[in-house]
Amino acid sequence: MAYFHSPLSSEEKKAFLLLKVIIFHYHGLDEDEQLVLEETAREINALAELRWANDFIEDDYYNAFDRARDYLRQVMNELPKETRFRFMANVWEANQKKGYISEMEATAILRLAKDWQVEEELLAIAKKH
Repeated sequence: MAYFHSPLSSEEKKAFLLLKVIIFHYHGLDEDEQLVLEETAREINALAELRWANDFIEDDYYNAFDRARDYLRQVMNELPKETRFRFMANVWEANQKKGYISEMEATAILRLAKDWQVEEELLAIAKKH
């Protein structure tokens, strides 16, 4: 399954996977979520970037969300709004596919969407589910 219309740079892959990793780790990564992350990395040819994202989280697990939020805010502000929205929409959909999205995950995703100025677009998707 193609996530994006054009190939992503290594930095975009890092940001996309860090977003997915930080949301999946928000309540503790389970085996199904790990499989989703690995599948995503294979599909976008980003196994090294997935390792980087996991290392980012492991460096300081308790402060990982705030650190990731700061990092992602810098990277995302340089990307077109459509790309920022696609990243968010993909993570929202990945959570839906696993069968649930916890209130904590939804709140984290919405906080990031607000940072990235794609909150309205994401809320439109959320209302459909």
